[in-house]
Amino acid sequence: MLKCASRLLSDCGGAVAPTVALSLIGLIAAGGIAFDYARLATMDTELQSAADQAALAAATQLDGETDACTRAAAAAAGLLTNNTLFANEPTSTSVAVTVPASSGDECAGNGFIEFYQSYDQAADTFGPLATAGTNARVVLVRVAPREAFYALTPVVAAVSSGDVQAEAIASLGSAICKTPPVMMCNPAEPESNTDPNFAFNPNEGEGLRLVIGSPDAPGNFGFLRTEESGAKGVAKMLGYDNPPSGCIAVSGVDTEPGNMISVRAAFNTRFDISENGETTCPDGGVCSPSENSRKDLVRASGDGCALGNSDWREADNPYRAPDATTPLDGTSDPDIMGYPRDMCHAWSLLGSCSGGIIGDGVWDIDAYFRVNYTWTPSQWFENTKTNTIPLAATPAEVTRYDVYLWEMANPGQVPVPQPIGATGVNGYARPVCRAPGIIPNPPTTPDRRRISVAVVNCHAQDLKGAATNVIVVDWLDVFLVEPALARGNGPSQRSTNGDIYVEVIEKAGSSGTATNQITRRDVPYLIR
Repeated sequence: MLKCASRLLSDCGGAVAPTVALSLIGLIAAGGIAFDYARLATMDTELQSAADQAALAAATQLDGETDACTRAAAAAAGLLTNNTLFANEPTSTSVAVTVPASSGDECAGNGFIEFYQSYDQAADTFGPLATAGTNARVVLVRVAPREAFYALTPVVAAVSSGDVQAEAIASLGSAICKTPPVMMCNPAEPESNTDPNFAFNPNEGEGLRLVIGSPDAPGNFGFLRTEESGAKGVAKMLGYDNPPSGCIAVSGVDTEPGNMISVRAAFNTRFDISENGETTCPDGGVCSPSENSRKDLVRASGDGCALGNSDWREADNPYRAPDATTPLDGTSDPDIMGYPRDMCHAWSLLGSCSGGIIGDGVWDIDAYFRVNYTWTPSQWFENTKTNTIPLAATPAEVTRYDVYLWEMANPGQVPVPQPIGATGVNGYARPVCRAPGIIPNPPTTPDRRRISVAVVNCHAQDLKGAATNVIVVDWLDVFLVEPALARGNGPSQRSTNGDIYVEVIEKAGSSGTATNQITRRDVPYLIR
């Protein structure tokens, strides 16, 4: 018996079993941690995906309108309906992935959605908080926190993950297409301004004198950089019916330095003027005139299409406003009238408009219809009421662009050109040098006398010459009033060949209709 007991005590068979039993505790704990970590990672991925999608949804609404923050907050809060439920979570607990809705001043945010004016990706820092929908450019979205309840990890004394939250930052990348790359310094910007978003809110119908030159003073205008660089590339963008470089960023643009006064000839192709013959339009494109190329110039029948005494030129008796406020009385009417400038621009080279740049929208419409149609004020107003595009506003509210559209829509009303004076020259309202660029219905090519201009605060951004990532405060649709050329000389000079006179139509839009012809493409993108 003692011998058997001694043999049993010395036997090592089955000694591993206790070790395995003890190690099972650690194995179960490790397995539980791995299992629950996978659940936690899944929830984290779900939350981040939700935050990304909510931020993108909010960014789509950051279009610069006054209610942009309200719409963005609603888009973020209304997008998410994900109600994933883990097996061990109580059904009575709210586990929806949500962005809590804001209330009150939406741009102020609520801790789950915040709006900023900018974001520096290189430094990973926000710019100033947005103060209104008009300057909200970046949105930060946080989803409501969730908690993962562990299934196996309690073995190691952990019951849940605690609150887990995700956030995302997004903005809206926008581009304007089918428009020449033109910018102007904000004519309302004070010299001491430091705010790149300082607003410019001109009224419809106001005239603007844009001056070609280094864009470092209010009202001066220059060009934006595209894939087509240099003077020839800019001329293509200005002259071609369909600009070759497609689209330009709504903000964060690059400027193209240089006076480039030579490219103003590309502007003039829109008025049926080919200053250098066929070479005025760079090779590879079409530079059509507008279907309505009404201008203050005359041309002898059969003569050339450039600028000069034997080509397009001012009439011997051109339009001159007597002063900044007095319309012509019919005793000293010109031979021909294009769409005239605001009278405060038209009476002298510098005029007396605000800052020499911003007009007041007061132009001599009675003289225009009297000279071109022989209609009295009461006649023109009555005669234009019953046509395809009636001028139904009161006479004081009719803009040059209104008359331009009316003349295109009612060609039967436009008089046939008649010889003027002994020289036999003619003034034309329709192209005679090139076939017009007719706007189809619906339009697929832009109106040749309507362009979009980027308004930039040049003082705030110290803009002189080449610059990158320039903030655009707004885009304006403007009407080209007259060709660029020197009118008169000496004390009687009324313009230089570096002046472009336009009329404000409205802020640039995106509908692609005859009144909002450009295409605006908005693409939201994640910053992080």
